[in-house]
Amino acid sequence: MKVAICDPIAKEGVEFLKSKGVEVVDLTEIPKEEIPKHIGDVDALIVRSATKVRKEMIDSAPNLKVIGRAGVGLDNIDVEYAKSKGIKVVNTPGATSISVAELAIGLMLAVYRKIAYGDRETRAGNWPKKKCKGMELYGKTVGIIGFGRIGREVARRIRAFGCKAIYYDIHRPPREVEEELGVEYRELEDLLRESDIITIHVPLTPQTKHLINEERIAKMKDGAVIINTSRGGVVDEDALYNALKSGKLYGAALDVYENEPLKESKLFELDNIVLTPHIGAQTKEGQKRAGVEIAEKVYEELMKS
Repeated sequence: MKVAICDPIAKEGVEFLKSKGVEVVDLTEIPKEEIPKHIGDVDALIVRSATKVRKEMIDSAPNLKVIGRAGVGLDNIDVEYAKSKGIKVVNTPGATSISVAELAIGLMLAVYRKIAYGDRETRAGNWPKKKCKGMELYGKTVGIIGFGRIGREVARRIRAFGCKAIYYDIHRPPREVEEELGVEYRELEDLLRESDIITIHVPLTPQTKHLINEERIAKMKDGAVIINTSRGGVVDEDALYNALKSGKLYGAALDVYENEPLKESKLFELDNIVLTPHIGAQTKEGQKRAGVEIAEKVYEELMKS
């Protein structure tokens, strides 16, 4: 069996494959557009978010049986085309849930306490103490859009700050789950109206594209905060910019963008937004779990084929 690793994964995952006698081809250092030239005889691909596995790449690997995504989202993979070719697509939706949830809460604190702004100004030789007057998380209502693994991890942690947690999801879990996590269900429009902070944890689909747009931002509380660690296209960045500039929103934090890597943006002008470079899953612990789990899943599927 031959597996091509197109984006870096934890060494423990690579070691697992080698221990099973799998030939591992490391393609992590070559330009993405050249990957199709090197996968003609591989049985599986392992990618993260950087490599786009579209029709052309799939067709260049006639022996391909499995595509493994070390992470949650599958929007960089043409899943339907892969399935039409009999290729199994697997991912690791739970491996980095804690990592992303912790970042979401860190971004809430960063926005409310103006941490990034204070750091920039202090490094520039300024002392903006009065301008850094912020707010507490305590007593705030946090609205969680998307109540899968990550949304639930956020709910578990936000209670420790004395926050009220409400959520919206198209699939409502059993009441026992709500009671265990101390959360209350709301329809989306009600959640927008009630929340002081809105944190987003949904995949990018045609239904969630620009889920947060001008119309929905208008329904939010004046002074609300938006946190997005899911997918960039879920938030209309132009609408967000206008709401931040006008003062409709107190602040926002984005870890994901409509176009990545983010090189140019009107958002750079603003001091009331925190921007991070898609680091939700970037923890040692999360990457180790994801690397080992995807290696195990890919190997398991290869053994079935």
